[in-house]
Amino acid sequence: MTLLQQQGGSDTVQELTVEEVRAKYGTLMPIDDEENMLLSMGPQHPSTHGVLRLVVELDGETIVNLAPDIGFLHTGIEKSMENQTYLKAQVMTDRMDYLAPMSNNLGYVLAVEKLMGVGSTPRADAIRVLLVELQRVSSHLVWLATHALDIAAMSVFLYCFREREYILDLFEMVSGQRMMNTYFRPGGVWRDLPEEFGPALEQFLDFMPARMADYETLLKDNPIWLQRTKDIGIISGEDAISWGLTGACLRGSGVDWDIRKATPYCGYETYDFEVPLGTVGDVYDRYRCRIEEMWQSLSLIRQAWEKMPSGPVNIDDRKIVPPPRSELGSSMEAVIHHFKLWTEGFQAPKGYIYQAIESPRGEFGCYLRGDGSAKPARVHFRTPSYVNLACLPTLAKGTFVADLVAIIGSTDIVLGEIDR
Repeated sequence: MTLLQQQGGSDTVQELTVEEVRAKYGTLMPIDDEENMLLSMGPQHPSTHGVLRLVVELDGETIVNLAPDIGFLHTGIEKSMENQTYLKAQVMTDRMDYLAPMSNNLGYVLAVEKLMGVGSTPRADAIRVLLVELQRVSSHLVWLATHALDIAAMSVFLYCFREREYILDLFEMVSGQRMMNTYFRPGGVWRDLPEEFGPALEQFLDFMPARMADYETLLKDNPIWLQRTKDIGIISGEDAISWGLTGACLRGSGVDWDIRKATPYCGYETYDFEVPLGTVGDVYDRYRCRIEEMWQSLSLIRQAWEKMPSGPVNIDDRKIVPPPRSELGSSMEAVIHHFKLWTEGFQAPKGYIYQAIESPRGEFGCYLRGDGSAKPARVHFRTPSYVNLACLPTLAKGTFVADLVAIIGSTDIVLGEIDR
């Protein structure tokens, strides 16, 4: 057995003996046969979609075993949040799943509201649903673009990023930022939707179905796409549950589980949508589930916009919600309140809660523990990418090494969620 490893940024390759491999990597993965080859894939390989390294044991071109090696991107986000007030800590949630910052914001904000025992207004709930479904479409567009690019479908990559740019423009209208929005806040949202948002959203809803149909035409029945995705990376529904998979990785195996249906939040129980399911649990089924989810998200966005209620976008609770900007020029009390809220923060009661939402990648959960101060005593996130990555050895065993890029793409992992 040998390990072929690229040295730094050079093009030279070093061959290690079995003794050197065991001394260097220890028990990172069991060695089934000393005649097999260990291949180090990453941590700079483009198809790993982040700084991820995979140690792959090969018997010829067949994958015998695989071990993910993570930790190259560790940021210490959870511990950093524990040293900030509840409000200031929120900006760090944007940096975890950097393809779905709105979803991260919502999961954390709902957890803070649950710990504080407060809610939000009907209009804020509708805005939250509208924007997180836009975020789901945006995230799935990046997944489809990169997944297709891994399998050499260049046109889809260009088209998907074209549509994503429009969604990022919508986010910039409401939050001032294309990404890292921090738009949702405890008790509501930062500000109401601007006037130009409505026409721009309606334009997006008008042209997006035709663009989705283009993706379907290019891939759905494409013989090359089918050959690279059908009956590859299969996992049964029972095994998917055992691994704790969520999102399309679970639903692609035929398990009907969506947190928006099971434990609704933000009024999802009042919306009409379906949960797409697969049958085989292969790469193709996970692809089809995400495509169908995009269609469902477009329907949810339209429903939220058409029944958008009037009224305030924040609750009337000055303990956690800052005073309106209009009062700052005429009220010294409002200025003092605003200053104290952003410098000292608000105190949360003692206790602990767990709040989960359905992010584009699956169950995104936030555990919060309060100790009566303005800073959380403990912050921990249950991120779907971390769990979905863990089943990669099960998905890859017995497949060809050439299929590994398709299998990784079908899990739709984001390393910012994994290395926290």
